[in-house]
Parts: sequence; C-alpha cells; structure tokens
Amino acid sequence: MFKKTKNEQQLNLFSNAYGLLSKKALVIYNDENSWHNQFRMNTLSKIDEEPFRPLFCQVNGAPNASIRLSIGMMIIKEAHGLSDSQLFERCQFDIVYRSALGIFNFDAPIPAASTYYLLRQRIVEWEKAGNENLIEKVFSQVTHDQIIQFKINGKKVRIDSKLLGSNIAWLSRYELIHETVRLVLREIKDDIDKVLSDSDKLELQEIFEETASTVSYYSTTEELKDKIIKLGPVIYRILKYYKDSSISSIETLRNVFEENYEVIDEIVNPLSKEALKSDRIESPHDTDSRFRKKGTTQAKGFSVNIIETCDKDNPLDLITSTIVAPANVSDCYFFQEAIEATQETTNQKVETANVDGGYYSKDNVKYCNENEIDFILSDFPAPASRYDIHYFDGEKLELIDTQTNVIIPTNKTQSRKTTSEPSWSYIDAEGKKRSITKHQVETRLLRQAVRERPKEDKIVRNNVEASIFQLGYHYRSNKSRYRGLIKHKIWASVRCLWVNFRRIMKYLIGLAPKDPSPALNSKINAGIESFNKDNLIFDYIFICLISFFAIFTCNLVENRL
Repeated sequence: MFKKTKNEQQLNLFSNAYGLLSKKALVIYNDENSWHNQFRMNTLSKIDEEPFRPLFCQVNGAPNASIRLSIGMMIIKEAHGLSDSQLFERCQFDIVYRSALGIFNFDAPIPAASTYYLLRQRIVEWEKAGNENLIEKVFSQVTHDQIIQFKINGKKVRIDSKLLGSNIAWLSRYELIHETVRLVLREIKDDIDKVLSDSDKLELQEIFEETASTVSYYSTTEELKDKIIKLGPVIYRILKYYKDSSISSIETLRNVFEENYEVIDEIVNPLSKEALKSDRIESPHDTDSRFRKKGTTQAKGFSVNIIETCDKDNPLDLITSTIVAPANVSDCYFFQEAIEATQETTNQKVETANVDGGYYSKDNVKYCNENEIDFILSDFPAPASRYDIHYFDGEKLELIDTQTNVIIPTNKTQSRKTTSEPSWSYIDAEGKKRSITKHQVETRLLRQAVRERPKEDKIVRNNVEASIFQLGYHYRSNKSRYRGLIKHKIWASVRCLWVNFRRIMKYLIGLAPKDPSPALNSKINAGIESFNKDNLIFDYIFICLISFFAIFTCNLVENRL
C-alpha cells in the first residue's frame, strides 16, 4: 500500500547523534555547508513521491518503504561511484550518509536490499508497459523547483552528447548468433526433444558445450562462416515451433535471425555483410544497445544527450533535460525533443540554442525558424565549398570564388518534376557546368553565417563539455555498469540530479559568511538544536527520575529477597 514519507522524524533520546557526538564533532556534523545537510535540504526534500503511487496496491498490503529514501540512495550511489554492497554498508553505518538521507536515529532501519531492487524493477516494468519513466519525472520536478528557487533564466541553452557503452562484451556476428541460441536452449531445455531432431542436436553440440568466445578462438574465419550457414535452418525450425511464444529469448532470437538471414522458398541463407542493418542487435544480453562510431570513439551502447542553461546573468546553470537513446541515433534527432523537454522543465520558452555541428539538420533549422530560436552552431559538419554565396534573394543567385574572388553568375533552372526544388546552373573555374539546389544554397548561407558569428557567441557551447565529463565521471572507459535503455535513463537522471546539486551547493557556499554558524536551517535540525540548548533542565530532571526509579527498584528487590 502506498504511503508517503513523513517530512519530520521523531528523535530517539538515546540513539541520535546529538546525544552521542562530542561538541567539536557536533559542530562539523551540523555545518550547513556540509554536503549531507545541503543534499537533504536542496535535493532530497524536493522529491515528490506521488507519481509512484500506481506502483503499489491501493487497497491492502503493508505500507511501502520510503520512496524518497530509496531514490536518495540511488543518487548517492551514482554520486560516489559505489557498488551496491558499499552503498548499503555506508547507509547502514555512516552517520553522514544517514544524515544526507534524513535518518537521524542510529537504530532507524534503511530499506532492505530486496525492497530497493523491487522498486527499481517496478520502475522499469512501469515504463515497459508504455508509461513514462518515473525517475526522469523526478528529475524534471526537482529541477523545476530549483530553477524557481534560484531564479534561473532558461531561455538560453546549450546541448551536447556522449556515447556510453553498455555492460556487454563485443561480439562478432557468429558470437552474437551463438550466444542468442545458447540463451534459448537454456529456456527450452525441457522441450529439446520435441523441438530438435538428432541431427539438429548434433549441429548444436558446440553451443551446448562451449561458449561463443571459445569456439571463435579455435575456429578460422571460413569455419565460422560455415557454422553461420549451418545454424540458419536449425534456428528457423526452432522459431517455427515457437511461432506464438512470448518468451523474451525467443523474441530476441527471432530478431537476430531476421537481421542476419533471409528465407526464400523455405531455404535459409545468411545475408551478405553489405545487407546487414546498422541498427541490428549487438548482444542478446542487452537488446537495446546499438553500435556507433563517432569520430575516433566506438561504442556498443547508448547516446546520452544533456541540455543546460547558459545565460551569463544566471547565478548558476543547471542541467534541465537528459535524453538517452540507442547509440546509432544521430545527435540531430535529439534536438527538438531536448528543446521541448527543457521548456517543460523551466516553464520558459527557449530563445537561443548553442550546439555543435552534429545537431545540424534541415529539420532543426526549420524548427528553429518557426519557433524563433537563435540556432548557434559552433562549427559545421560538412567541409567548406570553394564557392560562397555572394547574393541571393530567392530568385537571383550569384556565387563568388573564394580563391580568386571572381563573382560567378547563375541561371535558374526548373526540373520537369513538379515536386523537385528549384536549382541554379553555373560554370565553375574549370569550365564545367554544375548546378546547385535551393537546399544547398541555404546550407551555404548557414555555413557563412556560422563563420561570421562572433567568437564570443560560439564559445558559449564549450562549457557543456564539463557537464558531459561530470556525467560520465565514474565511467572513464566509457562503459557503464548497466544494461538496457530504461536502466540507463534512470542512471542519467540520477547522475544529473547530483551534478545539479553540486552546483547549487558551491553557489550557496559562495554566498555563506566566512565563519558560518553551525546551526542548520532545516526544521528538523532547528528542533534538535532547540532540544539540546533550551531543554537542559528537562534532560537533567528526566535523568534524575530514571536514576531514582532504578535505585528504588533495586532496594525493593533486595528487601523482598
């Protein structure tokens, strides 16, 4: 049954830090500039638990553990790069971590590991059912409150992306097929005799007994190609037998088969290397990950895009949106979604977007023109042409040779196809007749505009590289601990919550006086300070009563004996 976390705790007189720590340690513990106090006040306390209500039974059952506490643990885990065992150990025994989570009594329990994992599982299943990602919603809601609190202008933004490898091994084509079949055979081991003939079992003997890497190690390239050919018909018969099966491994095998084989008149043949799709499955252990090469970086995983504010008058800049997609999705496809998401978070219209050349596309330029967004590119993705646009009014077009500064006239031509865009023909420096379309004209005009932009406008985007670095700080090899798109969405949102918190914390410490008072601003700690300072007489009387009662009880027992 769903139950919200109480905002205030009742302190246990004998098991809280204020009765056990020394005066010096208590001053440090209460320092409002300490990360644990700042985190509790500026991030944890802002989490709204209401969106998680549908994950729990509304009629009966035991109350859920604190959702706010579990999400706080997720943030702390990604903040410090902890393993799960390290996370639970520190939250159980470290009073600083417990303070960050709002646990002040030493005897207060933290959520059990099973409860923590169950919440994460329910969040994943909720999105798989077609609903929104609840952790992304938490990020948007908390960031919205922080933007209002610190009066941040979200009209100017900058965007960048990062490739992140999934927690999977790099598999060759044969290894992918081998491992996928191996997973299926584990699932259908009770039906093996019904599905496979003796000859099929003989064909799959290697897969039953050895891993894909072992087979690949002692096989030549030609032998592996032969194995791929022989496996095709066997896989086809398995899929025909389980035609209507909903087993996830069978569905994965079906997708891998369709991406690597073709069936013509019941004859199965492997596709040629050239016919393989770029968005094919890369591992049966993570069917969401895809391959991409970006410059010198190669990844089998996901692309993470972040967008943050960048107005020079802001007291600080915050990440306002994070979008995760398979790695094969180009950066330009994130742009419009990122702008819409950040406008929803900030509740402000974006007026300026600073991006690199990877976000350029005809659709994005059109989108910016329609929505009056200043689209600032720091560079251009394609190489420059020898001929720039000297004059263009929509009809008349003149080019200029950048090497000789000679103006070249053009003649407008119209294709016989009514759907084609207009073009202009001209004679280049070598005497050859060439043509240029309207789209190419607009692209060159944009390139010239990018080149003529003041350097101060273009370098605004550069600082978002620091945010990308912090996002993947604990993954220096660019390979995450997780598998699956949804889990990477959770990771990205949680990590960005921490990055935003650190920026807020540094900003507030910069505003704090040089000799800050140890008193905390939160209601809980204000009550604790009051309890310790203003109720010493009550403490003394209470202890005297306890002592008197103990002595009286001992005397009574002694007299009876």
